[in-house]
Amino acid sequence: MNMSSNRSDSAGALPADASSSRDLRLVISEAKDSMQSPAVSADAALAAALAQDLDGSFERLVRHFQDRLFTFALRLTGSREDAEEVAQDAFVRAYRALSGYSPDRVRAMALKAWLYQIALNVARNRFRKKRRPTVSLDAEHGGAAARQVQDDPRSRPDARFEVKRERADIASLVAALPDRYRSPLILRYVEGLKLEEVAAILKQPVGTTKSNVHRAINALREALTESRRAGARS
Repeated sequence: MNMSSNRSDSAGALPADASSSRDLRLVISEAKDSMQSPAVSADAALAAALAQDLDGSFERLVRHFQDRLFTFALRLTGSREDAEEVAQDAFVRAYRALSGYSPDRVRAMALKAWLYQIALNVARNRFRKKRRPTVSLDAEHGGAAARQVQDDPRSRPDARFEVKRERADIASLVAALPDRYRSPLILRYVEGLKLEEVAAILKQPVGTTKSNVHRAINALREALTESRRAGARS
């Protein structure tokens, strides 16, 4: 399995703007079940192919998930270099695990959630070695609300710049959250997974996941407001 050669092919290469994934578009909306059906079907077909011929189908798995796994890792780590290593290590671990599973077990797998779980574990191991500053959630965050951009972001160049800067601020704030809040927030509102799926990946009750996501959102709102106030004072 030549991971580096797969990533260099034009058909499976990372998107040109992957390095700009810090410019995070955090969308607070409910996942649409109807939009997930094609992906679920594709994942099921891929799982069936892996069960039948792992070596012949694993490159297809890499091509199908490498962009999403890299972007997920980048949002977790905040470092392109770390994200590259996390994604590659995740695929290596996935291959080793699949090679030991029975065909029936492979066919029944939810590949996307499973790969995210592997990548999350790899990233956490790296975080234990590289402690990063985090945003404290000990204080109450429910009273503050983020300012809203009043003008249409498409109407003026300065407004478009402000929207882009705001997204970059949110990305930095997300990266600074403690892992117990950062991971469920990214999985829920960036990757678009259901709460039940996020809870399964994190191996925790749905209520705990919902609470952690809610606290993370409140923390982001207050931190973003403080960031804007600091910018206005400077």
